Amino acid sequence: MSTDAFPRSGAAAQEFRDVMAAVVSPVTVVTALDDGRPHGTTVSAFASLSMAPPMVLVSLDERSHLLAVVRRSGRFGLNVLGAHQADLASVFARPGPGKFDGVSWSSSEGLPRLPDAAAWIAAEVDGCVDARDHTVLLARATAAEAGGESLKPLTYHRRSFGTHTPLAY
Repeated sequence: MSTDAFPRSGAAAQEFRDVMAAVVSPVTVVTALDDGRPHGTTVSAFASLSMAPPMVLVSLDERSHLLAVVRRSGRFGLNVLGAHQADLASVFARPGPGKFDGVSWSSSEGLPRLPDAAAWIAAEVDGCVDARDHTVLLARATAAEAGGESLKPLTYHRRSFGTHTPLAY
């Protein structure tokens, strides 16, 4: 099969984007420190990879400044956002520097951590996989903390933010 089956433009590429928009994704802000300065970006391509050892995978745009920071440091933080943090997701989704301007954060495991997130993971990169316009980071979780049980996760579906509501049986 050709690797160019879905070109960046055209009907097939738009159909693929539409299909992926129908997939519900968790919303996270990936963070790292560079010379004591925090950096971060919103990511919806994040998943648990392994339980033994505990591992996650995260996909970052190849042009991302954060990716360069993570490659140098070998570490990153995952702030799994709560439903009340859609504004933070939007702030960190925009391109360019200064995403932490006016944003409260603390250091946890030597990484930038956003307050009141639904969950927190500190991770060390084990490997990187080239995925054309993105790089997939395979990383070991070195610390993890869940938020409160009442904290609903922020999700992304059909190009808008939402949350999970359990079905009543």
